[in-house]
Amino acid sequence: MPNTYKAVTKQDGNWWIGWIEEVPGVNCQERTREELLTSLRASLSEVLEFNRQDAIHAAESGYTEELVTV
Repeated sequence: MPNTYKAVTKQDGNWWIGWIEEVPGVNCQERTREELLTSLRASLSEVLEFNRQDAIHAAESGYTEELVTV
């Protein structure tokens, strides 16, 4: 199930810069808007996977996983 996040983007001189609003630390800089959005998608995917693995590692054992919808 895909999730939707909001990218905040702007052109700054010759560069495009952007952030994922809902996930601190996901930010990128590229030469074109299209490259920026591609980089933001890739960075967001990596951060979410890292966070998933980190949460499982922190739980150690005896945990359950529950879906939470906001």
